Amino acid sequence: MNKLSIKIVVLFLSSLFFFSCGKKDRGGRTDTRTSGEISFYADESFSPIIEELKKQFEFQFPNAKLNPIYSNENEGFKQIKDLKTCLFFTSRALKPSEVAYLKSKRQLPEVFPIAYDGLALIVNSSNNDTCMTVKDVKRILSGEVTNWNQIVKGSKRGEIEVVFDNKESATLHYVVDSLLDGKPINSPNIVASKTSKEVVDYVDQTPNAIGVIGSNWLNDRRDTTNTTFKKNIHVMSISLTDEATPRNSWKPYQAYLLDGRYPFVRTIYAILVDPQRALPYSFANYVTNPKGQLIVFKSGLLPFRGDIIIKDVKVKK
Repeated sequence: MNKLSIKIVVLFLSSLFFFSCGKKDRGGRTDTRTSGEISFYADESFSPIIEELKKQFEFQFPNAKLNPIYSNENEGFKQIKDLKTCLFFTSRALKPSEVAYLKSKRQLPEVFPIAYDGLALIVNSSNNDTCMTVKDVKRILSGEVTNWNQIVKGSKRGEIEVVFDNKESATLHYVVDSLLDGKPINSPNIVASKTSKEVVDYVDQTPNAIGVIGSNWLNDRRDTTNTTFKKNIHVMSISLTDEATPRNSWKPYQAYLLDGRYPFVRTIYAILVDPQRALPYSFANYVTNPKGQLIVFKSGLLPFRGDIIIKDVKVKK
């Protein structure tokens, strides 16, 4: 029998946040740490994990009602700066200028890192050329490469279409800031949809497309080990070497986010401006405590907190 070596990620959760609450002007708010109703913002690319966390929080605190508003990164930061929301989930922390601005409004913002997410590249299920180098990804996004035969010799798929969830999303901003060093995306065949689900649907119907999406959208809920992705598309393996092969290319599994073999990793943050220390603060802390981090882990993302151990196991095949 052949033996297959796989990586198992084990999470040992530790550290618990405790809440503090002072008596301050409520400003018409009636929510407490465990009751009431609030709305908050989240970048749409993180909606699967936010929905799961919301469901479990409301189960534990049945008198609390959370209403997430899924939007793009620009809109979420605007809502925070305008003090129209107390909580926003996105993929970057506040800039020093944004912190200074909020302090000028007599607000003390807080930032909670909650998880690591892999930025995944997906292709049509008919496309079996699923290994690509970091260099090739950058060449595609910069517009240097426009045709599949420039990446895969002899490919008949024609022009490469690159599809993002939203032109103002956290996903697009990560690509520009982290992959292209702040330079704009110059690929002539960029498709901007409205949601991450539309990216998956577009790639499912378009043989020459590459979708760029957060890996929290891709986990197959039928698989409790978080080692498979959705069946209707292929997730690309990315290599840090000059030539990508199945042996040196990696998918955005938790273990490979942790050990650095998968190169496109971003941090998910909860940005909080809640002087009342009420329901928004309670939910943000819940996400970072052991229960919330276990939910993150079971959802296929890499928790920010907790002791992570990777074990090699031999599986008989």
